[in-house]
Amino acid sequence: MSVDVTTAVLEAVGARGPASREPLAGGTYNTVTRVTFADGRDWVVKVPPAHTTGLSYEQRLLVNEVTFYAAATGDGDVIPRVVHSELDPGAPTGAYVVMTARPGRPWSELAGELTAGDTRALRTEFGSIVGRLHGITGPGGYGYPAEPLGPLSATWREAFTAMTDAVLADAVTYGARLPWPVGRVREVLAGASDVLDEVVRPALVHFDLWQGNLLVTGEPGARRIGGIVDGERMFWGDPVADLVSTSLFGDPETDPDFLTGYAAATGAPLVFTPSVRRRLGLYRSYLYLIMLTETVPRGAGPDAVEWTWKEVAPRLVAALEELA
Repeated sequence: MSVDVTTAVLEAVGARGPASREPLAGGTYNTVTRVTFADGRDWVVKVPPAHTTGLSYEQRLLVNEVTFYAAATGDGDVIPRVVHSELDPGAPTGAYVVMTARPGRPWSELAGELTAGDTRALRTEFGSIVGRLHGITGPGGYGYPAEPLGPLSATWREAFTAMTDAVLADAVTYGARLPWPVGRVREVLAGASDVLDEVVRPALVHFDLWQGNLLVTGEPGARRIGGIVDGERMFWGDPVADLVSTSLFGDPETDPDFLTGYAAATGAPLVFTPSVRRRLGLYRSYLYLIMLTETVPRGAGPDAVEWTWKEVAPRLVAALEELA
């Protein structure tokens, strides 16, 4: 099926007869295929599932992805460039995006091969890239560009409240297992939300910057970031939110190389004030709620469900207890 869909997309954009196709693994939502042509073109074709039951925010995700790549074109050396896109799911081909392929392998696959020097250099470069991305401001309003939860909001607090309310409603709808009752989670998040009023600029937030979405290229001793991919979960909001995935399950305050690169790009060090830490707690809670809830509509197997419960549920409790 994925080959047939990819073929239809390539025919629609007048690009027949690629020299090779390579299904790309690692994603959990879309069908992704790398296609190369004899003339040197190297593309990635991404097509959403025809029929899916997902979370409330997972509607028209390709709108977010195209928005991310278009906004981040200043980092063209690491950000894919959109070649063709169709964002209307009712189109004959369905929705799709065709983008330039970026070189490298996922950092998560290379972790065991990297020297300490490589890792430090990559963390510094990564911080610099993220700092530049966070300097990009949205055209107006906060939230997901695809507007799955309604129009962009006038304030970050309003947008983030809609986001957390939506995932909590999803948890109820799907009967997802959470470590605390939904009502108590909502109460704690609402009680800490006043700090969100300090965010007054809708920055570009990728919100999925774990190592699986970072491509690394080069030989040992000369590693570089070759690409940042999968921008489909981006939103306009607080740049601090990205720190929950740049140091997934870790503490961004203890990542000096990343912070050095970030400060070099932004012109100022990132100071972890009580406000920043509290906001991090809110964003960790949101991410962990997503991770626990999405296992149901995605039909995750028992091993994946058990891993998520073991690794994520305690972290959600810790984040909520700190906020409370």
